[in-house]
Amino acid sequence: MGFDYLAITDHDVHVGGAVASHTWADPGFSSPSVLLFYGAELTAARGHINVLCAEPYDHQRIFDARDDRDWNILALKRELGVHMSANHPSTKNHYGYSFDLADSVEIWNGCIWPKNVPGVRIWDDMLKSGRMLGARGGSDAHHGVPDSPEQITPLSIEATANYVGTPTTWIYAAARTKPGILAALEQGRASVSSNPYNPRVELLADVNGDGVMEMMMGDNVKPTGRAVTFEVRLAGGGIAGACYSVRVIKNRDFFGTFTTDATTRSVQFSDVPELGERSYYRVEIEGPQVPYPEVPNSMAQSGNMVALSNPLYFNYNPNF
Repeated sequence: MGFDYLAITDHDVHVGGAVASHTWADPGFSSPSVLLFYGAELTAARGHINVLCAEPYDHQRIFDARDDRDWNILALKRELGVHMSANHPSTKNHYGYSFDLADSVEIWNGCIWPKNVPGVRIWDDMLKSGRMLGARGGSDAHHGVPDSPEQITPLSIEATANYVGTPTTWIYAAARTKPGILAALEQGRASVSSNPYNPRVELLADVNGDGVMEMMMGDNVKPTGRAVTFEVRLAGGGIAGACYSVRVIKNRDFFGTFTTDATTRSVQFSDVPELGERSYYRVEIEGPQVPYPEVPNSMAQSGNMVALSNPLYFNYNPNF
């Protein structure tokens, strides 16, 4: 099991914002194959923000401005060219800044699924208000696997349940580059799975009735007044022959529950997005968990929740 990219977002408060001379300066902060983002977790009185960038940036300025007015932080974000992602909007140290600052939002924090349900509701509130806000997951892992017995602490056991990949964010990027990944995340071309061995969910739609699924997560089109065929596909991992439950959310409300075919690992449903109104559709996948051997205690924490999609949008204002 491998991965294409990694974002190490240490709390910046422990070094007074000087991550450039700490995390980024670590000799181990390099890889010939994994795309490593420059970033940190802005840790402030109003909550936490993951700041990400393809190249080094002046994080000290962001840390020093952490208690400023949101419009000043927004101007600084644009000046520095960084991606800001709202962290755990409903848990301890929740995100308390304006969502107009956020390029994405963490809707699945750590391996424990139930604590994230209120945060997903907040995300739905933002979507229903007209914001096309891309969703992601984040492990929030604070304790790694000790290199020697002498390094074991009472909190070391956390790494057996919550570690890299719990959850896993899959990005549908146009190019395997750091700018390409951040652009896709902001656009909502991503899905989240409880661990990397579980299936990733793909939500698509056929708008014009030609049998071709031309819409994918993050897309935004004008409704035609005709029925749209939606298709949910499970790709990658999972348990062979298993059927998964698909819970569809439309405009923050429950739309229906469907079951994937055990062979095709897909299911279709249809609806007519209202003319002249905003609509969005997203799905949640429940079913059996695939074991994560490297993090063996994570399965029990995630319960039946396997994966989440980003939405498909109809009649949203792209310049909101």
